[in-house]
Amino acid sequence: MKNNLCAAAIGFGVMAFCPASTAQQADAVDRLVKEFSPTTLTKEQQRKELEWFRNAAKPFIGKEIKVVSETLDVHAYESDVLAKAFYELTGIHVVHEQTGEDDLVKKIETQARTGIHLYDAYVNDSDLIGWHYRSGKTVNLTDFMAKEGKSVTSPTLDLKDFIGISFTTGPDGKVYQLPDQQFANLYWYRKDWFDRPDLQSKFKSIYGYKLDVPVNWSAYEDIAEFFTVHVKELDGKKVYGHMDYGRKDPSLGWRFSDAWLSMAGAGDTGIPFGNPVDDWGIRVEGCAPVGASVQRGGDMNGAAAVYSVNKFMEWLNKYAPPDAKNMDFGTAGPVPGQGQIAQQIFWYLAFTASMTRPGLPVTNADGTPKWRVAPSPHGPYWRAGMKVGYQDVGSWTLMKGTPLANMKAAWLYGQFVTSKSVSLKKTLVGLTPIRESDIQSQAMTDAAPKLGGLVEFYRSPARKSWTPTGTNVPDYANMAPLWWMHIGAAIRGEVPVQTALNNMAEQTDSMLAQLQKHGRSKCAPKLNTKRTEQFWHAKGKAPVPKLVNEKPPGETQSYEESIKRSW
Repeated sequence: MKNNLCAAAIGFGVMAFCPASTAQQADAVDRLVKEFSPTTLTKEQQRKELEWFRNAAKPFIGKEIKVVSETLDVHAYESDVLAKAFYELTGIHVVHEQTGEDDLVKKIETQARTGIHLYDAYVNDSDLIGWHYRSGKTVNLTDFMAKEGKSVTSPTLDLKDFIGISFTTGPDGKVYQLPDQQFANLYWYRKDWFDRPDLQSKFKSIYGYKLDVPVNWSAYEDIAEFFTVHVKELDGKKVYGHMDYGRKDPSLGWRFSDAWLSMAGAGDTGIPFGNPVDDWGIRVEGCAPVGASVQRGGDMNGAAAVYSVNKFMEWLNKYAPPDAKNMDFGTAGPVPGQGQIAQQIFWYLAFTASMTRPGLPVTNADGTPKWRVAPSPHGPYWRAGMKVGYQDVGSWTLMKGTPLANMKAAWLYGQFVTSKSVSLKKTLVGLTPIRESDIQSQAMTDAAPKLGGLVEFYRSPARKSWTPTGTNVPDYANMAPLWWMHIGAAIRGEVPVQTALNNMAEQTDSMLAQLQKHGRSKCAPKLNTKRTEQFWHAKGKAPVPKLVNEKPPGETQSYEESIKRSW
């Protein structure tokens, strides 16, 4: 009767979402088993998992929910394909919006601050885990799955299979977010150019060692100079030894907060983010942030941080295309695919899908890439045992105050788009793997030759040294903008680098002080008393004093060695 009325409403031009009949839902299972192939499940296991979703969703048939995520290829696939499949299977209509990362963070912060119900779920970066844990505004998924969400929690969810689950877990051991997509920033280079005997011979005659994957920033700089200054042109095109972006824009902030300082060697050893000083330069005692400035024991404005920003500016000015200074994350992303860039020290694997399209100057006729990705080189302040790079882990997040029925329906959708029934197919489309079982699958082995090292990296021991922003950052939404505002000022020549980082560290300390006044969590900030730089240097850990020589000899290694290396 309901379906007849729904069809009649549509016939009269009335907007309506008509839930599928039981027979249609059964047909949906058959169709989705065929569509979402390959999968690591057997056909029978896949059928049972999909049938579980269909049955668990029965109380919510006809409901509409709103979710929002960043604008990435993988989320476009969810919005365009998986949301429709979920509706066909469950009768729950999903409005899956996409927006920029900065706007996404503002939306979730607004809902938390005002209590206004904007969305039923968010796919936001695990970089916010420190805020999610401390704010008291985010649903603790561990308790939710055991209590009010138990009836809508899949028995085949298999949290241990998620390679990023540790990044979405708070200091209390509870899971606050469910990983949805994951990608690292790695070193990208034109392997076809690096393998040319004439270029290898010329490089060795100038620099005295082999042209290969750089281990340290000294080698990266030499290679950048080599292609820009000495090679100059290949295949009839001007070539550049480096690519980056410098526009004063929120994405410039990600460029630095996404572990650039720690790649240079700021912070301390310890995975996932350095202890007691993390990759942002924030010192913690226990789980309480106690300062970002060197005077309070932090490293946000220390020697390694200053070095890292200076190198960023030097390379951008000397070795990147002139237009790069005015580019942002989105406009700079496709540039290496145009065939004029020799290497890029900081390249997001999220661009892999766009860099494997037929007809690009960086793709062979058989579809294999002329480029490779490898573990990133590190700066002179880096020590063994430190993180080496950044991994983005976009994750499903539920906010308190969301109507329970909506929350349950949204939780079902979040589990569906990350389920083993669809995750491998989604990984092959978006190339942002989240499950160990998918990474180790035969389908990924088959795809590997066309993915330029993505599969090899995720199967390597190096993967564990690439981590997101950790639990030390207590208010990501308000602290993250400090990076692009202050460092952007230095890049534009408005202030010296040291001044810019001093201002950023001081403002971060001020924010920590405000959070300390209002904090109720045992992990709330507790600012250290200011001390001299020498006091902190004497402790033998971060912050460390300026090195006498910030350019040690360049060192390279083969691609095969770089992938096998355990950092």
